[in-house]
Amino acid sequence: MEAALGELLPRIVPGHSFKVHVHQGKPDLLRKVEQRLRAYARMAWPDLRVVVVVDRDDDDCHALKRQLTDACVSAGRDALCRIAIEELEAWFFGDVSAMRAAYPKVPASLASQARFRDPDAIAGGTWEALEGVLAHAGYYRTGMPKVEVARRISVHMDPYENTSRSFQILVQGLGRQVT
Repeated sequence: MEAALGELLPRIVPGHSFKVHVHQGKPDLLRKVEQRLRAYARMAWPDLRVVVVVDRDDDDCHALKRQLTDACVSAGRDALCRIAIEELEAWFFGDVSAMRAAYPKVPASLASQARFRDPDAIAGGTWEALEGVLAHAGYYRTGMPKVEVARRISVHMDPYENTSRSFQILVQGLGRQVT
């Protein structure tokens, strides 16, 4: 996610600086988010905006959002909390033209295939689906390097044309944060 956000944030919120804090997976983020938000609450930076983005994976979306929101309330620090449904890779399926720009052998018909029409509803894991699509197209047959793939696709993504609903909710939220 760090690689993708590093490419996308300058286009979504141009003219604003940002820092992506990486955690060792979702359990680490959920364990540390309240403490980190408390630290931000003590900072005297009136323009500081905090955004927390996490993959839903198999979690209940509403329960996960409530957990993040409760951490914000407990810490006394407002934050924009967003969830990638089901995983970050759904956002890549939301922009097949970006996938094809990075990996030209990916079929143009991918977005019209029933399984991939709704990126946030891809069953069985979106990273596994992306790994399968790329392997079938002749890329990474022995395993997909997630960071490299995220960087290669996200550099081509159009944040305002992406069909992933969870991605659009992130983009809209970020827009509200900077206006």
